[in-house]
Amino acid sequence: MTATVPAYAPLPSATLPSATLPSATVRFRISGMDCADCALSVERVVAALPGVDSARVNFGAAMLTVVPGGGVAVPEAEIAATVARAGYHAVAEAVGQNTAQAPALSWWQDRRVQFVLVAATLWLTGIVLSSAGFESPFVTALFAGAIALGGWPFARAGWQSARARRLDMNVLMTVSAIGAALLGEWGEGAAVVVLFALGGVLQARTLERTRGAIRGLMSLSPATASLMNLDGNETQVPVAALAVGDVIRVRPGERIAADGVVIEGVSVVDQSPITGESIPADKAPGDDCFAGTVNGPGALLVRVSREAADSTLARVIHLVEEAQGSKAPAQQTVDRFAAVYTPVVIAGAALLAMGGAFVTGDPRTWIYRALTLLVIACPCALVISTPVSIVSAIGTASRRGILIKGGAALEAAGSAKVVAIDKTGTLTIGRPEVVTIELLPGGAPDTRTLLATAAAVEALSEHPLARAVALRACEEGIAVPAAARFLAMPGKGASAQVNGRETVVGSMRLARELELAGTEARPSALARQMTRLAEEGSTPLFVAVAGENGGTLQPLGVIAVADRLRPHAADAVRRMREAGIAHVAVLTGDTRTTGEAIARAVGADSVRSELLPEDKAAAVRDLRERYGPVVMIGDGVNDAPALATADVGIAMGAAGTDVVLETADIALMGDDLNGIAAALLLSRRTRGVIEQNIGLSLVTKLLALVLAAFGLVNLWIAVAADMGTSLAVTLNGMRLALVNRRQRSQASDLP
Repeated sequence: MTATVPAYAPLPSATLPSATLPSATVRFRISGMDCADCALSVERVVAALPGVDSARVNFGAAMLTVVPGGGVAVPEAEIAATVARAGYHAVAEAVGQNTAQAPALSWWQDRRVQFVLVAATLWLTGIVLSSAGFESPFVTALFAGAIALGGWPFARAGWQSARARRLDMNVLMTVSAIGAALLGEWGEGAAVVVLFALGGVLQARTLERTRGAIRGLMSLSPATASLMNLDGNETQVPVAALAVGDVIRVRPGERIAADGVVIEGVSVVDQSPITGESIPADKAPGDDCFAGTVNGPGALLVRVSREAADSTLARVIHLVEEAQGSKAPAQQTVDRFAAVYTPVVIAGAALLAMGGAFVTGDPRTWIYRALTLLVIACPCALVISTPVSIVSAIGTASRRGILIKGGAALEAAGSAKVVAIDKTGTLTIGRPEVVTIELLPGGAPDTRTLLATAAAVEALSEHPLARAVALRACEEGIAVPAAARFLAMPGKGASAQVNGRETVVGSMRLARELELAGTEARPSALARQMTRLAEEGSTPLFVAVAGENGGTLQPLGVIAVADRLRPHAADAVRRMREAGIAHVAVLTGDTRTTGEAIARAVGADSVRSELLPEDKAAAVRDLRERYGPVVMIGDGVNDAPALATADVGIAMGAAGTDVVLETADIALMGDDLNGIAAALLLSRRTRGVIEQNIGLSLVTKLLALVLAAFGLVNLWIAVAADMGTSLAVTLNGMRLALVNRRQRSQASDLP
C-alpha cells in the first residue's frame, strides 16, 4: 500500500545558491556617522585590526562590512569596541539577515545629544554670566566644561584620524577649539565646540531619516512563519530557518514570510511593497508570491522557493544598500576637489598666521584668523552635498518599487534626452488577445461559428497567435470540433481537416499565395479588410474553408489578434516629456504598420520596426548620435543588447527575475509604465538638487574664506556658517522624498 504524501510535505532538499557574502564576513549597522570623513575614519581603524583582511563602510546605508583574513572570524565585540573608540555605535547583524533594522535611538537616548545638551547649558550659562559682567574663574570653568563635554566625541574621532595621518573635520575642529582656549578665548572655543557638536547631531539625525528607506524595507518581512508539519499541524519557526521545499500557511491579512509558489487556496495579495503596483494581484495554485507582501481575504499554502537570505526582498535590500553607497560622477569630482581644497586652505592658514605675525608683530590676531580659516577648511557641506541627495533619492524610489542601481545611473538618467521603448511586453502587455472578429459576405453565419472553425485548427498549434484564438473560444464556452491532418506553415499560418473539409487560418502573406487577396490594383474584400485591421495595429488572420469536394477555398471572415497596450501607456509617455525627454522612439520586431499604430496610440515621435535584438542596439546608437543620451526601456531579456548599449537601461517587471535585478541600471519591480516617468523625473530633480547643494557649498566657503582672511568673521560665526550649510544641503537633499510622495499621489489619481 502506497502512503499518501500530503500537499504540504516538504520537497527533497535542493537549496538554491545564495548570493550572499562569505560565511566569516560580518556586517555592522553604524549609528552616529554624519559625514563621509566619519565613514573613512571607521574604515581605517577597523581595517587596522589584526586578522581583518578588509573593511568597507557604506556611508549611504550606514553599514560596515568586515572580511577577515584567512576566513577566520574576528570577534564581533572587538570590532564593535574599536568602532566605539572612534566615537560611533556598531551593532552586528548576520549576513543575509532579513529582519528589521534596529530603530534609531530617540533623542533622549542618544548619548551625543546628552553631551551636547549639557555642553550647551554650560556655554549659555557662561555667556549670560559674562554678559552680566561676571568675569571669574567660574565662568572660565563653565566654558572649559562645555569644551570638554561637547568636544570629547569629535576630539576622540580626531585623534584616531590624526593617528591615521588623515586631516578630517574632527581634527580641524579640535585644533581650532584648543587654539582658541590657548589664546584665552574660552567663550569662542566653547562656541566652536557647541555649535559644531549641535550641527553634527542635527545632521546625523537628519541622515538617519534619509536611511529610513532601508528600515522600511527590512520591516516588511515577518520574523516568524507558520510551518506545516507532515501531520498537518503548524509550528511557528523563525523565517531564517525555512528551507526550500517547506510549506507555510499564510492566513488572511498576514505578510507572506518567504518567496514561494501557491499550492493551495485562492486570495488576492497586495504586492505594492515589492512591485509598487497599487492593484492587488490574484493568487491561485501555481502563482508566485514574494516575501513581505500582504495576503488578502483567503488562506494560502505556499511552498518555499527561496531561503530568506536569497528572497526577492533580501536582494532588493542588498541592491538598495549598495546603490546608496555608490558614488555618482559629481560626487567623485567633489571628492577630488575636497582632497586638494583642505590641504591648500590649511597651508594658507599657516602662511597667514606666520606672515601676518611677522609683518605686524601681532601673532595673537593672526593666529586667531588662521584658526578661523581652519574651521572654514572643513569641506563638510561640499562632501555631503551629493551623497545625501543620492541616498534620499534611491531610498524613496525603492518604496515605489523602483530600484536605481547607484548614483551614476541616477545622474545619467537625469541628463537623458531621448527614450527608446521596446513595444512587446513594455508598451504592451506581452500577451496576444483576440480583439476583433469580422465576417465576410457569403462567409460564416455568425462570429461563434467562425471562432469555432478557427479554434479547431489553432488548438493544434503552439504559436502565440494560435493560442490566443483557442483561448478566446474556450473563454466563450464554444464547442470546438475535432481537427485532423494538421499542417503548420511557419510564418504564414496552418491548415487542418475540420468536419471533413480543408480549413486554413493564416496571414496576408498566405492569403496572397492562395490567391485570396486579389491583385494590388484590385484587392479582394478579404485583402481590404485585413489591410484595415493591420493599419489599426492588430495582426489579422483569415479563416477559409474548401468546398465539400475539395474545391476552391472560400473566406469566411477575419480574426484580428493584438497585443494590447498597457493601461496608461500614453499617459506615461506624456509624463516622460514632462520629465524633460525631447524624443520618444518605439522599437519593435513587428511590422511597420503595427509599430506605427502603437506609436500613434502612445504619442511617440518615431518608430523603428522589424528589428532583431542586435538591430535594436544599433537603433539606440543612432538615436544617441541624433538626439543625445539615451534611456532604453525593455523587459531585460530579449532587449539585453539594447539595454547594455544605452546610457541607462531600464527593465520592467523585475520582481523575482535575478538577471534583470543584476544587470539593469534601473529596475521596475512591477509593470506600471508610470514608474518609468517617475524614475526619470526623480533623476532630473536629483541632479538639480545636487547642483544646488554644490553651488551653495562653494559660494558659502569662498565667501567665508575672504571674510576670514580680513578678520571680518570670528570662530563661532565660521562654525555656524559651516554647520548651517551642511544642515541646509542635507535638508535640501531630503526634499527628494517629497517628490516621491507627490508622484505616488498623482499615480493614485489615475483611472
